[in-house]
Amino acid sequence: MAEKIKVITVATTEDAHEISKEGAFVRQGNHFDTPFGDGPGDLPVEAGRYRLLVAGICPWAHRSIIVRELLGLQDVISVGTASPIRTDKGWEFSLDEGGVDPVLNIRYLPEIYAQTDPTYEGRATVPTVVDVKTNKVVNNDYFKLTNYWETAFKKFHKEGAPDLYPEELRDEIDAFNEILFHEVNNGVYKAGFSKTQEKYEEAYDALFARLDILEERLSTQRYLFGNKITDADVRFYVTLVRFDVAYYLVFKTNRNRIIDFPNIWNYAKDLYQTPGFGNTTDFDAIKKGYQLGNHGNNPYGIVAKGPEISIWNEPHDRHRFE
Repeated sequence: MAEKIKVITVATTEDAHEISKEGAFVRQGNHFDTPFGDGPGDLPVEAGRYRLLVAGICPWAHRSIIVRELLGLQDVISVGTASPIRTDKGWEFSLDEGGVDPVLNIRYLPEIYAQTDPTYEGRATVPTVVDVKTNKVVNNDYFKLTNYWETAFKKFHKEGAPDLYPEELRDEIDAFNEILFHEVNNGVYKAGFSKTQEKYEEAYDALFARLDILEERLSTQRYLFGNKITDADVRFYVTLVRFDVAYYLVFKTNRNRIIDFPNIWNYAKDLYQTPGFGNTTDFDAIKKGYQLGNHGNNPYGIVAKGPEISIWNEPHDRHRFE
């Protein structure tokens, strides 16, 4: 029994040293970052070998799901989905029959981390990739995971799959994604998890300054890099789709809603209505995960009724760029 308790011990943001002495949120690094590929020491690229563990609330996990869908990798990489409400024992596979993942036979995500590395003391995060042959975690590098689906797994892409990471644009996309991560994707968390007014306002100001820049960028082109969807659009979308239903309220990022940015809002609707985006977006999981989970400070368990979700299916104006 003592060993079982050890297995499901979960680190908080403070335990994982994610709060600086100045009160800023500093996201933990990725512990399992071996790349997929055919080089020495790389993770072998094989169909059916890996299981992607996700939660509907999580933007980092969502972007891996979107890219998997866009590229047609559904039969190559299996998926296990945890409850959107993270428990004090970690992400829980309570959505599955019997409350355990049917492939890995685990109830809580930290169990598979402990099986892989008993010395690991950080948070067990989604997305996590598990090698089903060894029953061990092999990658939780959310920042690069979509790039592996786009490049290392190319031989498994469906016919006509989009080139989300074109070689001639990779340096530009990488540079853009780096800024997007720090100021927008993770910027909302920096605001929401800050422990001081100064660090909250610093993150808040950087976030909306970047959104203003992106609003202007999207006034002249349909997507972030022209007329085709790229990896950068996937990364921007997962923040946009969570913004008004979660971040605006829970993380106090309330200068504007996304629907208040005409170009960004029409761009977001365009993506939502594209197969792979809207059909993988679980608004119920997002709302419950942020409002009822440890983000929400919600002692009475009340989930906000709005905003109205049907507006995501209203017409957009992005065809004007064709």
